[in-house]
Amino acid sequence: MQASLQNKLTLGYLFIALLALGVSLYVFEKTRILEQRVLLGERVSALFDAAMEIRRFERNYFLHRQEADRLENSHYIEQLLALLNKNQADFSQLGAPQRVNVLRADLARYQGLMQAYAQSADPGRRAALEPRVREVGKDLVACAEAAVTSERRQVRDFLITFRTHLVFAIVSLALLMIAVGQALSRRVVRPLKEMEKSVNAVQAGRRDELSRPSQDREIVAIVEAFNQMLKELELRRKHLMRTEKLASLGTMLSGVAHELNNPLSNIWSSCQILQEELGEADVETQRALLAQIDTQSERARNIVRSLLDFARDRAFERESLALLALVEQSIAFLKGDIPARVRLRLDIPPDMWLSVDRQRLQQALLNLIKNAVEAVAQAGHGEVAISARRERVDQEDPALACRVGRQVGGDCIRISIRDSGQGIPADLLPRIFDPFFTTKDVGHGMGLGLFIAYQVVEEHGGCIYASSEPGQGTTFHLRLPASTLVPAP
Repeated sequence: MQASLQNKLTLGYLFIALLALGVSLYVFEKTRILEQRVLLGERVSALFDAAMEIRRFERNYFLHRQEADRLENSHYIEQLLALLNKNQADFSQLGAPQRVNVLRADLARYQGLMQAYAQSADPGRRAALEPRVREVGKDLVACAEAAVTSERRQVRDFLITFRTHLVFAIVSLALLMIAVGQALSRRVVRPLKEMEKSVNAVQAGRRDELSRPSQDREIVAIVEAFNQMLKELELRRKHLMRTEKLASLGTMLSGVAHELNNPLSNIWSSCQILQEELGEADVETQRALLAQIDTQSERARNIVRSLLDFARDRAFERESLALLALVEQSIAFLKGDIPARVRLRLDIPPDMWLSVDRQRLQQALLNLIKNAVEAVAQAGHGEVAISARRERVDQEDPALACRVGRQVGGDCIRISIRDSGQGIPADLLPRIFDPFFTTKDVGHGMGLGLFIAYQVVEEHGGCIYASSEPGQGTTFHLRLPASTLVPAP
């Protein structure tokens, strides 16, 4: 049977419930015993009170010689005797069992002496019996008082023992509950903490799926569902990138056609000259024309190869390439869609080489440059400036830290694409990287360009953000870790 968090929690709570039940039963039993002790104390107090009343009416009788006092004395003697007969077993718990017998014998002797005193008419005999009655009565009270003292001592000892046991039980219960809590924490909370770390690692791009922190049924189900969701998201992301790539290819075709037109025109012109001067031109002229055809054919092949490289689906693969050449190639793809009133300015060091995925980074650059060109064209005229610098960023500085994606601190490469368009309203700026979010009219974009750029930059371990002021243009910043920078070959 597969382990389950529910079973672990149930067992933990059941164990705690059993402990609480055990302590409750123990307290209940002790309180029941304490109740019996209290009742016994009441009976012992009644015994002592009866003995004291016997002595009181004894003194009154000896002093006043009234028959009522003697009758009351006899009444309390009977009451004390009834208490001894009724509670003999309980009174035996107060000390040695012979104490009850001694008390009973003293009471019987006292009763006999009082009857002899009351029945005697001889003053001399009464005078002789009175001290003996007083002596036996004194012993009777002393024995009853000893019973009271013994009962109180036993109650006090019981309370001390009960208090000690209760404190021990509460401490033990608390320690056991802490132990059970720690066990549940290790078996329940720790896997959840591990899952949280895995989710954060997936979010940061350090892993592709969650690991199983335990074999509990619920954890396994959650991890499998989350990993399946990640796979679906990855498939959808690739589908979105493919869709955006097809849209970009459509945009690039006009630029590629323009780029291919020049070498094809040169090739056609050279071929026409060769055909017209076939057999008449000297060898050097023919060799120059053929060299021109070869050069222009190589140029056309490179253009087509770049287009095929961009269109081909392949896994993420880094390669060393010059950033300036990559940007110039991207601009060439868009050349047919760049109006004459839009100026392009590049400020990229020619010796800046990066280790990146050519296809993916180029797609991000194409999307950003295309958006910048369209923003300037809508404004009427202006400039798109593309620059790249190496810089050091303090993550604690909110002005420099990325606001979207992971933060990249320390040494990094920042690629900036700035346009002089109308800018982006402040309320829309936080949403520009959301998928399918666009401010363009219907049919003029799906709202995936910036989302794809965000995904590509994040794949490279970097971050992307935008700064904009209405009426003063927008600047997109791509910040890549310095580890992507490689020496020029």
